[in-house]
Amino acid sequence: MKITRITSNKKRYLDLLLLADEQEDMIDRYLDRGDMYLLTCDGQPAAQCVATDEGEGLLELKSLSVDPRFQGRGFGKALISFIERNYRSSHNALQVGTGDVPSTVGFYKHCGFALSHRVANFFIDNYDHAIIEDGRQLIDMVYLQKRIG
Repeated sequence: MKITRITSNKKRYLDLLLLADEQEDMIDRYLDRGDMYLLTCDGQPAAQCVATDEGEGLLELKSLSVDPRFQGRGFGKALISFIERNYRSSHNALQVGTGDVPSTVGFYKHCGFALSHRVANFFIDNYDHAIIEDGRQLIDMVYLQKRIG
């Protein structure tokens, strides 16, 4: 396992990015202003994340995805730990926004995040189609945070 910062041609990993955010124009809103990291396993792209500086010491994980072929190996958690270690001297808190789905919210809680707030109708207002995850339509964006600094 190796984690590398991607500084150019980030969209060459669009397939991985779309696993976390299935509408490309939404990815375009943060990809260029974010720091992208790629986790490789045996030389193959296995997982990615994008972190953005939201000001006032807040870092946001805008995208985190693991290729289904590599899921269950701890790569998502490894990327979160990597982000925490590398940004704790410059940021106080790490935030993630996600759909209100028990499996996803449970994953972030397992990684030490706690519920912070929600944005009503985020997925309805910002996506051009219904977003379905674990068999349910996403409506509100749920934000979770954890202290890192």
